[in-house]
Amino acid sequence: YVDMVCVHCGDKTKVSNSRRQHKGNQVWRRRQCLQCGAVFSTTESVQYELAWAVRRGNRLGPFQRDKLFLSLHRSCQHRKSALSDAKSLTETVIHKLRGRVTKGTLDSSDIALVAQVALNRFDKAASVHYQAFHKG
Repeated sequence: YVDMVCVHCGDKTKVSNSRRQHKGNQVWRRRQCLQCGAVFSTTESVQYELAWAVRRGNRLGPFQRDKLFLSLHRSCQHRKSALSDAKSLTETVIHKLRGRVTKGTLDSSDIALVAQVALNRFDKAASVHYQAFHKG
């Protein structure tokens, strides 16, 4: 464990305020340097690629956030707001997947199912496109 250091002088900091950000699965923190007194903010997020493994049959591999994003983006390509929609959907799916992780492991079918449900609620055409390529 390493303390956050001051972006101005490199000394230790303390957290003076902290809030969970519901959008983006992040934590916002206000920090103050113990040495120079500088105040600045940080945003922390989990690196799911390092925290989760995905089981595909008998194999384990790392969770790939980018792969999830790209599959959701492809499914939403008919929408003018495909990029921002895929970004939000990715965050939603990841948030829902957290409850399905067991000892740091997810089944690939769980990812497909959670993504399918999210898309079905969001856009039926995107859901049909996703389902054609992801059987779960």
